[in-house]
Amino acid sequence: MGFLFRFLSRLPLPVLHNLGALLGWLAYALSPTYRRHLRGNTAQAGCEAARAAAVAEAGKTLLELPKVWLRPQDEVVGRVVKVSGWELVERAWQAGRGLLFLTPHLGCFEITAQYYAKHRPITVLYRRPKQDWLAPLIEQGRGANLRLAPADVGGVRKLIRALKSGEAVGMLPDQAPKAGEGEWAPFFGRPAYTMTLAARLAQMDATVLLAYAERLHYGAGYHLRLFAPQSPVATPADVNREIERLVRLCPGQYLWGYNRYKGQPPAGDGT
Repeated sequence: MGFLFRFLSRLPLPVLHNLGALLGWLAYALSPTYRRHLRGNTAQAGCEAARAAAVAEAGKTLLELPKVWLRPQDEVVGRVVKVSGWELVERAWQAGRGLLFLTPHLGCFEITAQYYAKHRPITVLYRRPKQDWLAPLIEQGRGANLRLAPADVGGVRKLIRALKSGEAVGMLPDQAPKAGEGEWAPFFGRPAYTMTLAARLAQMDATVLLAYAERLHYGAGYHLRLFAPQSPVATPADVNREIERLVRLCPGQYLWGYNRYKGQPPAGDGT
């Protein structure tokens, strides 16, 4: 599999995206569970119109990973052909404040931290994959340019130290946490078990920004988009509300097939 990843990393991005679209539809056709999650989640959010696009874009997400992880940093960053909201980053630099990037599973979420790392250090929350063969590829790819913080107590301390030092931290705030690491909060009108870490870090003296990289048509690259929260991010519900705002801007590129609604909340929670 490592050889396959390295082979894919050398293919042109338009080829990877075309193959990825086919892969997305193949997965949708062959996996009833995936199909059920995608259809149910888009319906829950009122985004049924984005369903067809989401099927193809999910496959693109998978096949572009080798290029983002394994190619030289300059090549990867060069795929970002447009940036909106970078002045928000520069203001934080001028103020000497740390930066907390909240990047949901939207567009090419892997390239956002890689782009920032070209300018200044960034520490990202990292959860080791279940597939043992994949872990070295992720650690070599992400770890070449990013500082990895494992999803444990020691990793959280690394994130806190980075923010206190005026550096940047990145995480996927819509990733389902382990038991005891989250709380139930509304997400598109339905309770979802949501990490508390993002809201806790947002209470530090740091600038909170939301980010995603929109995938452009025909493999033309990415548009990195940065936003300030519309209101203080003090609770997991606040985090989910901000994620919803970004997803509505680009619903066809959200990973709707991800099982975001795992488990059932206790009576009275998530409302």
